[in-house]
Amino acid sequence: MFSLCAEKVQAEIDAVVGSSRLPSLTDRENMPYTDAVIHEIQRMGNIVPLNVAHVANKDTTVDKYTIPKGTMILPALHSVLNDKTMWETPDSFNPQHFLDQDGKFRRREAFIPFSMGKRSCLGEQLARMELFLFFTSLLQRFSFSAPAGEQPSLEFKLGVTRSPKPYLLCAVPH
Repeated sequence: MFSLCAEKVQAEIDAVVGSSRLPSLTDRENMPYTDAVIHEIQRMGNIVPLNVAHVANKDTTVDKYTIPKGTMILPALHSVLNDKTMWETPDSFNPQHFLDQDGKFRRREAFIPFSMGKRSCLGEQLARMELFLFFTSLLQRFSFSAPAGEQPSLEFKLGVTRSPKPYLLCAVPH
């Protein structure tokens, strides 16, 4: 699956950017598949599954539950990013989650890797720009694969963040 996605991203980079210049942020709107792949990587990668603790500033009712003022709330972003009612295939890597029937990029309400509201990540805009520029620049110049005989894994170590277990990767210039 990964190699097919990477090939489609590289084809989109070739068509929109070419090889004579580096990708720029203005290219993003013409690269819906690449944008969808980046978003799906973030959804599946989910490096901060438990958000920063919050405190209810007033008595609040959610569904049939009452949350009293002053209650500490620890949002579980993982539950939203993998919610079976919000994602067609929550346990699979699927860039189609972020594409409409015409292949145009679509935003999803359940996509909250940077949290949401007043307490969302202050660096979100910078992070989104950097993710796009680094990702497209790397895939413009290299093809990535696992070494012969090895299968890539999505296994991770859980601590304050979710980080990938050590792995080998081949980057071949093209």
